Amino acid sequence: MNDTIRKKVARSEEEWRAELTPEQYHVTREHGTERAFTGPYWDNKEEGLYRCVCCGKPLFSSETKYDSGTGWPSFYAPVDGDAVTEHRDRSWFMTRTEVRCADCDAHLGHVFGDGPAPTGQRYCMNGTALRFDKT
Repeated sequence: MNDTIRKKVARSEEEWRAELTPEQYHVTREHGTERAFTGPYWDNKEEGLYRCVCCGKPLFSSETKYDSGTGWPSFYAPVDGDAVTEHRDRSWFMTRTEVRCADCDAHLGHVFGDGPAPTGQRYCMNGTALRFDKT
């Protein structure tokens, strides 16, 4: 864990609405999901860093991105252990593990235990919740 104490990014709903597109707001602040194969980055193969669209926090590297065939950007690990938080999600009549940005609590997607080595994890993210910085 990082020894630096981070302040949570806190904005009012009005501020989030002013900063984000309606789709970004729906996905990140209302825990929505973009349709498969429609969001940005699901098929991006460029090298770079994926950041939170809300606060800019580094979340995932292109080095851990892979094609899961699901239509969403998928990664087998975040950039570090402090990048994301995991929460129980009991919506849609099932139990899943929701993934949020550790700094601003933006809903990013879900993590599943059917990913590739070395972690066996599939971080299935909404591309709308991410910003890509090409290296």
